[in-house]
Amino acid sequence: MTGAPMVKAEGVHKSYGAAHILRGIDLEVQNGEVFCLVGPSGSGKSTFLRCINHLERIDGGRLSVDGQLVGYKQKGDKLHELKDSEVAVQRRDIGMVFQRFNLFPHMTALGNVMEAPIQVKGESKAVARERAERLLDRVGLRDKMGNYPSQLSGGQQQRVAIARALAMEPKLMLFDEPTSALDPELVGDVLDVMRDLAESGMTMVVVTHEMGFAREVGDSLVFMDGGVVVESGNPRDVLTNPQHDRTKAFLSKVL
Repeated sequence: MTGAPMVKAEGVHKSYGAAHILRGIDLEVQNGEVFCLVGPSGSGKSTFLRCINHLERIDGGRLSVDGQLVGYKQKGDKLHELKDSEVAVQRRDIGMVFQRFNLFPHMTALGNVMEAPIQVKGESKAVARERAERLLDRVGLRDKMGNYPSQLSGGQQQRVAIARALAMEPKLMLFDEPTSALDPELVGDVLDVMRDLAESGMTMVVVTHEMGFAREVGDSLVFMDGGVVVESGNPRDVLTNPQHDRTKAFLSKVL
């Protein structure tokens, strides 16, 4: 893991009206790293994740992906927000998987995975289909390619959503609590896919309540509370020997 960090946050702030959600976030995600964000609801984890691909615009600080400012360009000492079309180009390199699967209900699993490369990158159907079939096979859904979302379990829909994000061949994958909407027995299949991705060297930022996954697969872990980074380090160290009282209190409830 060398070179510029894949994600670099410097003093990132975000507010909604009077609510100050992110209060000066500083962190780095290295290339090829699995970076886990944990913390109580409302601590700013998902908001920060959405800022990484400019689904939310930051109010202060700087955020860059692979050495490029996200959502802004610098002229002199001022930052100017990019046009929507320029932001869309940046987003092509960043895959995102949400709690809710957001699949197109009128398209099959195969159609959902083919859609973005055809519409956004202008790929031929043949090329998009070949990749989509390969990705659905990779997430264990070779036999479900012709099924519509309504014919799939939540875990299967989430694996389609992961395949869809991978179809754009991103250099960074963001996961926003990807298993929190699933029945417990379906969680393992999704985590297995994410584990496989991690082993293949994909850079991943994962907001999660799955502490076992963070411990086994994570390279770095950040505990956030109240919009700040309270504690960070090797996941096994932080989870087994937290240094901060707030971290200890949170982990005593979830472990």
